[in-house]
Amino acid sequence: MGIKKLTLAQKINVLRASVMGANDGIISVAGIVLGVAGANQSSFAILISGFAGMLAGTVSMAMGEYVSVHSQKDAEISAIKRSKQALNNDYDQQFNYVKSKLVDTGIPAELAHDATNEMMQKSAVKTLVREKYGFEIDDQTSPYAAALASMISFPLGSLLPLLSILVIPKQFHILGTMIAVLISLVFTGYFAAILSHSNRFHGTIRNLIAGLLTMVVTYYVGTLFSL
Repeated sequence: MGIKKLTLAQKINVLRASVMGANDGIISVAGIVLGVAGANQSSFAILISGFAGMLAGTVSMAMGEYVSVHSQKDAEISAIKRSKQALNNDYDQQFNYVKSKLVDTGIPAELAHDATNEMMQKSAVKTLVREKYGFEIDDQTSPYAAALASMISFPLGSLLPLLSILVIPKQFHILGTMIAVLISLVFTGYFAAILSHSNRFHGTIRNLIAGLLTMVVTYYVGTLFSL
């Protein structure tokens, strides 16, 4: 038996988890390393704190995605069961429900009846679930795929601020890290806006502001405890 291919919607959801995981990895670890840099200029302290943040964030993001997507999947499975039961109990009522949904969109009653009949014959459960609950049965996202995507993307995103602050010359490592992080947040914010079908400019700016505030606040909090 071959491996079942992901639908476009499932691929987009996995990509969403990857983009958000990378984005969170960039912002979270940038905040940690800059906060430690503000308090202690030791490269070893920065490395250890950044690495610890990377590990903690990776586990947290992966488990968060797993729990979130699994909860959504459980709700969708429950909706499918209710739809099957409703069809068994009163098929005509569910047929009329779907038909009325089509009529409400402006389709003539006779045409809506024919369309409903064709859809229900093809797959009554899929049709009812789509019209009543607003999702496609075949597009359920795997919680394991979402968790794995986050588990991979978070540490990859984390590497940017961690390596930047260690590689850039010491006199420029704070500013250089901030610039590197902000540039990367432009890309993750832009792609996140594409995936969420939101305004790309506003989404990118929001991401930049969130990242900048995180870095500035954690850095200056760190300076309060500088050695």
